[in-house]
Amino acid sequence: MEPVVSIKNLNKTYRGGHQALKNINLDIYPGEIIALLGPNGAGKTTLISTICGIAQPTSGSVTVGGKDIIKDYRDTRSLIGLVPQELTTDSFETPWVTVNFSRGLFGKAPDHAYIEKVLRDVSLWEKRNNKIMTLSGGMKRRLLIAKALSHEPRVLFLDEPTAGVDVELRREMWQLVHRLRENGVTIILTTHYIEEAEEMADRIGVIANGEIILVEDKAALMQKLGKKQLVLDLKQPLSAIPESLASQALELRLDGYQLVYTFDTQADRTGITSLLDALRRENIEFSDLSTTQSSLEQIFVQLLEEA
Repeated sequence: MEPVVSIKNLNKTYRGGHQALKNINLDIYPGEIIALLGPNGAGKTTLISTICGIAQPTSGSVTVGGKDIIKDYRDTRSLIGLVPQELTTDSFETPWVTVNFSRGLFGKAPDHAYIEKVLRDVSLWEKRNNKIMTLSGGMKRRLLIAKALSHEPRVLFLDEPTAGVDVELRREMWQLVHRLRENGVTIILTTHYIEEAEEMADRIGVIANGEIILVEDKAALMQKLGKKQLVLDLKQPLSAIPESLASQALELRLDGYQLVYTFDTQADRTGITSLLDALRRENIEFSDLSTTQSSLEQIFVQLLEEA
């Protein structure tokens, strides 16, 4: 499958000498959702701005739909929808007028049925004739998505799409993103909400200091880098881990009532069987056991520490 967005050896250095992007290479495929995770200042917004033609690259190339973003600017820009972080709307207009106007900016013929569909998709149809100044912050953010979709783009960039919105609205936005993907839109989002990436993305990219340090399928990433833990609830507390078990990756918790064993899911042997045998020899009994796996947040922190 040919990528819909292809980034090759992309660099961006600002006039003051700060290198915001360092040799970025990334292919994004039709119909996928990819999340770019990174701390503030990592280069996420600069990367999106460069792909969308807002910032000029210092070197390297970007193609969208097989066309170069510089040589074929108008063609590539028409394929892209961008939802910025800032709430930039004309307060005195209505959603109906502003979304239709956005469509016209891209040279698209009026299509009231399509605009109605977009406004319904973002739950703004009932507010279509209200002044934008009367809308809530969450409604204004959904309006930005409607404007970005007005010209029927193939690729949608969401730069921190749920910044400053409450948990309920955030989940509504996640559902909207999934519906857009079902309609064939490729979605690239930047976020610092780990749960957002975990909920929505097919692939995770981690960016730090202007470099992409990892791009991986979400499930594979969590399986490869995530540690699994076996948690044993003990019938009687331990004051210390017995010497015979000192070589095991064990930790005492809850005042000695809980024993935690950490193991590698990718190893040929987990060591659980030998651990349970050793506990039996030490007459250590447990009332319950369970397993937990590292969250994406823990993996993200680990990757940044190693970068």
